[in-house]
Amino acid sequence: MSDRQKSANRKRLPVGFSDFRELREAGCYYIDKSAFVREIVDASAKVILLPRPRRFGKTLNLSMLRHFFEKTDEDQKHLFDGLAIQDQECFDMHHGRYPVIWLTLKDIKEETWEACHGKLAGCIRNLFRERRDMFFSSDVCDETDRKLVMRFLEKTASIGEYEDSLRFLSECLSEYHNEKTVILIDEYDTPLHTGYAEGYYNDVIRFVRNFLSGGLKDNVHLFRGVITGILRVAKESVFSGLNNPGVYTLLDEEFDTCFGFTEDETAALLADFGIPDRIDEVSHWYNGYLFGEKVIYNPWSVLNYTASKSRKARPWWVNTADTGLIDRLATRGGKELREELGQLLEGRTVTKPVYESIVMRDLEKRDDLLWSLLVFSGYLKPGEQKDDECFALEIPNNEVRIIYREMIRRWFAEKIESNQLEEMLKALETGDVKLFERMLRVIVVRIMSYHDLSGEPEKVYHALVLGMLVWMSGKYDIRSNRESGHGRYDIMMKPKDPQAQGILIEFKRLDEDDNDDDGAGKKKRKRKKKTPQKALEQALKQIEERGYAAELEAAGIRDILKLAVVFKGKELWVKQGGSDDREKSPSDMCP
Repeated sequence: MSDRQKSANRKRLPVGFSDFRELREAGCYYIDKSAFVREIVDASAKVILLPRPRRFGKTLNLSMLRHFFEKTDEDQKHLFDGLAIQDQECFDMHHGRYPVIWLTLKDIKEETWEACHGKLAGCIRNLFRERRDMFFSSDVCDETDRKLVMRFLEKTASIGEYEDSLRFLSECLSEYHNEKTVILIDEYDTPLHTGYAEGYYNDVIRFVRNFLSGGLKDNVHLFRGVITGILRVAKESVFSGLNNPGVYTLLDEEFDTCFGFTEDETAALLADFGIPDRIDEVSHWYNGYLFGEKVIYNPWSVLNYTASKSRKARPWWVNTADTGLIDRLATRGGKELREELGQLLEGRTVTKPVYESIVMRDLEKRDDLLWSLLVFSGYLKPGEQKDDECFALEIPNNEVRIIYREMIRRWFAEKIESNQLEEMLKALETGDVKLFERMLRVIVVRIMSYHDLSGEPEKVYHALVLGMLVWMSGKYDIRSNRESGHGRYDIMMKPKDPQAQGILIEFKRLDEDDNDDDGAGKKKRKRKKKTPQKALEQALKQIEERGYAAELEAAGIRDILKLAVVFKGKELWVKQGGSDDREKSPSDMCP
């Protein structure tokens, strides 16, 4: 073991640490992010908004800024011993120079506006309580101002006074210390998300907008204002009062390595703790994010993985998630969204617009905003940019893929009994085609509406079955609409065990009225209405003639179940190819 490894192994991994001083004084292992300080100092904008997914180090980074900039009675330079910023020219120029206002809103998740306002008032009271001596033992305030401070301390101030409190405090601090103020606000949008979910969005958005504008707009007493959150809530909603704040989302190259772990940082961490050979597993589970042009790992999950005794990959980040809003928006979506979720689960991409600003009240009106919410919350990775707004989106890693699987499970669980679904899937796996057909009919009747079946019913059935097959993903790679042989199959279930049975499913719609043609698009004659049996035979013939089984056969899979599913509205019929390819009696064909 190297000296570096021995030193690292003696250090505690900072799982759960969000205060920079506590982390450093506890001697915890720390991946140096102090370059963030210089980027803030060098930024052209006075006010900087940095939206990033949760658990990616936002609170810890703001805490680092606080302990770097804050003017205190004690010297805090030792907190930065050995870090990159210590060798920078800006260190001596800016360290310990400014009064700092530090405010986190991450715990304001109340059910009513009254309770939310009470929590906000409590946070503001704490800001003034920390500086009580300044207000009452100096001449920075007159008697009128002291009465206002008392109202903040007693939580009896008016709404307008609370909204102006950030500006008032920064002015007092600047005059007292004869230096400009640094304002750090962590997770500014947490009360906005809760207000949207609980029905008091208009009240909380008005307060936050006026509060931030008061402290950050045209404030001559401000050196830097840094705000973090998950989303950039649209300018007209929150930042309408600010003059050109610097907004750097995960799509931008600025600050791209300040949050999360880079590939080199992750590899170094694993090597320091004696598990360099685990990099592939860690990459599969926790990699996949792209900030600007940099590949980023989820820091919360990597730290928990490394700190665990078993060193077994688990969905650490997922288990801290509150996905209520995403669940509601995703399950509200119709057949197209369900099909797209299926494509994502297969490891494919969907091309969608990504808007850096979101008006939250529009989430219920515009389905396209869901994709932006998923990107900036860390549930999708933006890949190749197709045009000014559209990106190729994909699931970043195996940990996040679990969220989508559970979402689909919950969606089905709300509408059907789990034993019915399990019975249908077991029938499919064992090749009991008649039972599969019977159970599929029951499930379709339960969860599909005739509205769903309008337009393109093939996609509806395709998405339905694909979603249900998520339950079987442990044994099969589920694929859809991909090339094999001389065409594109609808659904392929490729077993992870080559000795197990592979499954191909082809869907056909039974039209009300079909006509033969002469091959050139000209109708030759009106013929009898196509029967379910004939449609089933044509679907099975298509599987054979187009060689859809080629991909399975190339993988050494010889036992292949080929199924045709024909449907008309909520009626459906299933037939097996090969040895079970036999005529059914009229009673067999009844839905």
